[in-house]
Amino acid sequence: MAQAHYYKRFENNLVQKVKNGFEWLLGRIAAFFRVIYRVLVRQYTIVLVPHSEKRVYNFHVSVISLCLAFVIFFGIAGSFFWYSAVTGSTRGSLSVDDDRLREKEAELEQLRSEIAQLSRSAQSFEAVLSDTLTTLGTDPQTVLAALPNRSSFFGQSSNDVLKEAEDVRQLGVYLAAAAAPVKEIGDILNNQSGILEEIPSIWPIRGGIGHFTTYFGMTPDPFTGAVHMHSGIDISTYRSGDPVVATANGIVSYVGYEPSGFGNYIIIRHEHGFYTRYAHLLSARVGIGQAVVKGETIGYIGNTGRSTGPHLHYEVHIGSDVVNPMKYLNIRANPGR
Repeated sequence: MAQAHYYKRFENNLVQKVKNGFEWLLGRIAAFFRVIYRVLVRQYTIVLVPHSEKRVYNFHVSVISLCLAFVIFFGIAGSFFWYSAVTGSTRGSLSVDDDRLREKEAELEQLRSEIAQLSRSAQSFEAVLSDTLTTLGTDPQTVLAALPNRSSFFGQSSNDVLKEAEDVRQLGVYLAAAAAPVKEIGDILNNQSGILEEIPSIWPIRGGIGHFTTYFGMTPDPFTGAVHMHSGIDISTYRSGDPVVATANGIVSYVGYEPSGFGNYIIIRHEHGFYTRYAHLLSARVGIGQAVVKGETIGYIGNTGRSTGPHLHYEVHIGSDVVNPMKYLNIRANPGR
């Protein structure tokens, strides 16, 4: 019983001490704020005395007013510096954006120029395609009429980016559609490739070397000076031994020698009634009945027969008629086998 009374008294003393300590702390805090308040509400007089004998100006201010004025001043000054920093940063960002915009405008102008050049190239392509189709015997109007929207971009210019993008898209569609007539040309050429191989059309000396010394037609005879019909063309390389090639696929129909005429010469029979003659050869490399292909070596340039120097006399015949070989020498380069 005594022990319970002891604990009860200890508890009451502890509570009283805590209460007294709390009241003391509150008193000190209240005293601190009373001191602060007295300082803040303390009045000061600011006297402005002019040099002349004019009226003296007195201003009564408190510490709290001065503190408030300083807070407002530094707030305004801080806001000004912050605004200046933000404005400077924004100005720098705008300058960078302006430079980028100029770069993009330059790139856009370059793109417009390239689009215009592409359109001009497409126009040239259409003109060449039309001429090619005409040469091959195909009506160009029928083929080109199927190509889409040529007039929508040919000869036009626009500052509208979306319009230019649409022009590029239409140009792509046009070129994609143009693949069909180009393929048709390829098919025609493929179908005619066999015929071209059978027509004597390549340069008769390997590598396309040599130059003309006498042309087809009426010309003075080098021995007598009398004008006579020269039935072929003479090509010289200034030396003997250069390879002579067949100018088309065919069969060797004759290999012979004429001491007072063609010297060593070869006649080849081709398809479609063509014959070719190669005369004044140093020697022949083929025999009668042998099949030859275009570009194959058949002999070598010489100075045999009635000749004034090493050269090749080359003739083209259609049936029994002799024709000008220059009409068929449209390809100087040859595979030269």
